Amino acid sequence: MTTPLINVMSAAAIKAGRGLLRDFNEVNNLEVSRKGTANFVTAADIRTEQFLQRELAKVRPTFGFLMEEGGEVKGKDGKYRWVIDPLDGTSNFIHSIPYFCISIGVEERDESGKSSLVAGVIYDPIHNEVFAAEKGKGAYLNDRKISVSQRPTIEDSMLVTGNPGAAPGADRSKIIGTLLEKGSIVRYFGATALDLAYLASGRIDACWYYTAQPWDVAAGIIIVQEAGGIVTGFDGSTATMNSKGFVAANKSLHAPMQKLLSPLA
Repeated sequence: MTTPLINVMSAAAIKAGRGLLRDFNEVNNLEVSRKGTANFVTAADIRTEQFLQRELAKVRPTFGFLMEEGGEVKGKDGKYRWVIDPLDGTSNFIHSIPYFCISIGVEERDESGKSSLVAGVIYDPIHNEVFAAEKGKGAYLNDRKISVSQRPTIEDSMLVTGNPGAAPGADRSKIIGTLLEKGSIVRYFGATALDLAYLASGRIDACWYYTAQPWDVAAGIIIVQEAGGIVTGFDGSTATMNSKGFVAANKSLHAPMQKLLSPLA
């Protein structure tokens, strides 16, 4: 996909990914600190975010930033900001599991103050895969246009969730139990942004998350939407990067999945 904005984002992500790969190969030597329950920050995470901020600020100096580690940096015009997760799947990374990515979204704010997601890039450095979308221009994996799957029933689907421990125990057990009884395959891979990229490319069929941070989902939401998928809150309202819980799926599976998850709204 070749638009000026996507080119800028992809180039920055690919450059940053080289450093992540080096650190991944030296993962046992990384400086790791604890940040909250089961949430780790690595030296690689911080270095990657700082690199992305420098690279993107060079080419779009008026844009602001919202970053996982660095927080918010106001932009000069207040219209656009980058939303960055420098290493989604940190726990996987620390344990040498090759399922992690860099996620960069672009948020636009209009004169009324309403914001919307207009572009996203998710880069998997292990497989050298760039998932990208810009509003109204479709979604792409490297140079190939992608779309969500066409699987029509939950029974035949690959489903992915995130942080299952965030849901009340009874609700979690009921939802997972219902899906397994139907014969679905249910997985927890541990990198929300990459899950959404896989949904957009048809590798999985639906995913749902009880909690999410803006930098986890900003790029993924626009990529899924541009690939023909539907992303809403558990109550059926249109999801934003600030939605706490949401479900994303192909057009056939979204309604039954949303109905199943609606008690959590």
